[in-house]
Formats: sequence, structure tokens, C-alpha cells
Amino acid sequence: MNISSDFEQAHLGFSVNRYGQQRMNTLVTGGAGFLGSHLCRQLLQSGHKVLCIDNLMTGRMENIHDLIGNNNFLFQQHDIVDPIEITQSLDRIYNLACPASPPQYQKDPIHTFKTCVLGAMNMLELARRKGARILQASTSEVYGDPQVMPQAEGYFGNVNTCGPRACYDEGKRSAETLFHDYHHAHDVDIRIARIFNTYGPSMSPEDGRVISNFVVQALSGQDITVMGDGSQTRSFCYRDDLVRGLMSFMEHPQKIAEPVNFGRPDEYTVLMIAEKIIDLTESKSRIVFKPLPVDDPKRRRPDISKAQSLLSWTPVTSLEDGLAATIAHFSALAAEQAEQVNSDACVV
Repeated sequence: MNISSDFEQAHLGFSVNRYGQQRMNTLVTGGAGFLGSHLCRQLLQSGHKVLCIDNLMTGRMENIHDLIGNNNFLFQQHDIVDPIEITQSLDRIYNLACPASPPQYQKDPIHTFKTCVLGAMNMLELARRKGARILQASTSEVYGDPQVMPQAEGYFGNVNTCGPRACYDEGKRSAETLFHDYHHAHDVDIRIARIFNTYGPSMSPEDGRVISNFVVQALSGQDITVMGDGSQTRSFCYRDDLVRGLMSFMEHPQKIAEPVNFGRPDEYTVLMIAEKIIDLTESKSRIVFKPLPVDDPKRRRPDISKAQSLLSWTPVTSLEDGLAATIAHFSALAAEQAEQVNSDACVV
């Protein structure tokens, strides 16, 4: 797919920038998603020009509606499983394209694996041709159900290659291999960010992850469904902190080919999160327990010492503040939906 004509029609005027210049021509795959849309926004605010690509399987146009019309921003619907040709120069590529929650990536596991592997290869080929620096949004899922706490980058993980989560876990592990191979074979300047659980505004109500599920259920008064006995742990990083870390990682002057963990090292049980959300929303919801899914990790906590030493990066948003902002987002969304329903009823 060639989208050069779309660039010209949008009058983006992507100029040839000298490598390392402040104003970058940047491609963001998965740019209409939860993290990608916020990254696009932050890149634009930093003075960069952004091409956002998303197949809209899980990304949403609502996430980027405020960016449409910005002369430094262009959206193109495209699936990175298929090759793409861009005639203009590119300085940076953020590869964030892939469903990130188990319910989403398990809907079509073959396509998920293709997105991880073929998508990574297509973006690496693009980076090689353009001489662009490329960042891979990898995941803590490469550690599987870890037997080491906390998880440092040197831990090889404990992944079931035939389990229901393998399409994502193994797909991301394979993508990391491709990134290293392109770095060694073609000297592509790579960054590999292993992202732990992240949450915040712009999450979809249908996202399927712990915090979005619990908030939606609490606000609507539904039972809050906790898998297992709720003793499994997670470490939750707020969206803004994570995106700040990714941008800092991308612009680090040294070539850092080894993976770097990004997450908040505080560890909470899933039951604690459910109780905290009930408290913050003043909900009357009950907590109910359901069987734990296959291969669901029992503990998850990042060792972020590498990010701290290399980038001076540490998450600063407390869980309480992050949850408050996320709850406010879902409350506003629910109010909009209720208003739309009432409006439709009046029309009828």
C-alpha cells in the first residue's frame, strides 16, 4: 500500500529532517488505540509531525477525533500485517499495533500472531529503508507466569507455547527476536520496551482488562467479577507516565538494543484493586469470584532499575490519582451514552 498521495493531499509537507533533529517525522502504528492516541497527542504537542496508522479492530476514531484537521497529523486506516510504502522521509517509528488485552487478542489468535510477527517485520523493513529509529511496544507477557520476582530484563520467562495466551506472548517474543536480528544484520536502530499493565483515560469500556472491567461494573452497579480468589498480583502504571517513558527511551542518544521494562513497581492483588475501585466510586457492587483463566499469571511486578538508571524514568502518578482520572473518564462516557439514549427515545 502506498500512501504518498494521502500525504500530499493533507498538505503535511513531511520534510527531510537531519537524524536527531528536534522536529521529527514520526509514524505511530496502533495510533488510534488507548496508548497510541495519547502518544500521538504528546508527539504533536512536542512539535513533531505524526502519521497515525490503525486498522481500527480495537482502536477507535473517538480517541483521535481532536487531532483530525491538525496540519501536522494524518490518519490512515491500514493493517500492518500487509506491507506499506511511504515515499516521504521518516525519522521515528513507534510500533504499538496489536490488541493488548486477553479477550481482544484471543478473538483471532492467528491474526494476533501475524500482527506481532509480520507487522514487526514490515515495520522493521520500513525502518531499514528509511534509516529510521524504531521502538517496539513489547510486553511483560514475555515473562509468562513468572517464577522470579520482580521480573528483570534478564529473566527468560515461563511461557506456555500452546496455551490460549501464546498468540500474544509468543508473538511478542518473536517480534523481539526480529528486532534484534534486524539490528545485528542491518544496523537498524531499535528500542524494545517491555510494558507492564497500563491504565488510564481513553480505555474502551470493552477493553477487557482488570481496571476497565472493574470501573465499568462499579459505575453501573453490576457485580464485580474477580478471577480466581483475587490473590494474583499486578503492577499498574498510569498512561501518562508510560508514554513519557516511551518518548524518553526513543530519544535517548545511545543505541540501546536490549529490552527495558516500563511499569510501576508497586504490587497489588486483584482483590485489592476491586475493593479500592468500589470505595472510590462509592458503588454498591458486590464482588463475585469466577474460575481463573488458563495461564493467568499469579504474580507480576517489574524491576525498573534499568529505566531508572538509563533514562531517569520513574512513574509519578499514584494509583489513587490515576484511578480517579480513569473513573472520571468512564463516568463522562456513561453520561454521554445515557444522554444519547434519552435523545433517541425522544426522537422516537
